[in-house]
Amino acid sequence: MVYTTFLSADIAAQYGITRGDDKAILTLSVRDADAGETAGRPMSIKGRTWDFIHGKELSFKEIREGRATYYIADFEFINSEWRFFEFSFQPEGSDKTYTYDFKTQLWNQDR
Repeated sequence: MVYTTFLSADIAAQYGITRGDDKAILTLSVRDADAGETAGRPMSIKGRTWDFIHGKELSFKEIREGRATYYIADFEFINSEWRFFEFSFQPEGSDKTYTYDFKTQLWNQDR
């Protein structure tokens, strides 16, 4: 996860991301470490995020760079509030759907 202020204006524009002190990007990828994979593989993914006031479904954008595939989703947050995330994903070539959830606390970024 990175704050959108970390991105240059050019990179943010390339991926359709709005930069701001109260905005961040979640970056996800999946790989099969047991098979020796070092690059993320394609997957189907759904997720949502919420705090104690707002919630939303995440909209993931697939990014392919060389052999690597990863997914980004941008979201807004309230300064110093806990943010919760929940995902389900199925890697390409797998019959199994996995779930993952976590929480984190974010702070507005002063530029």
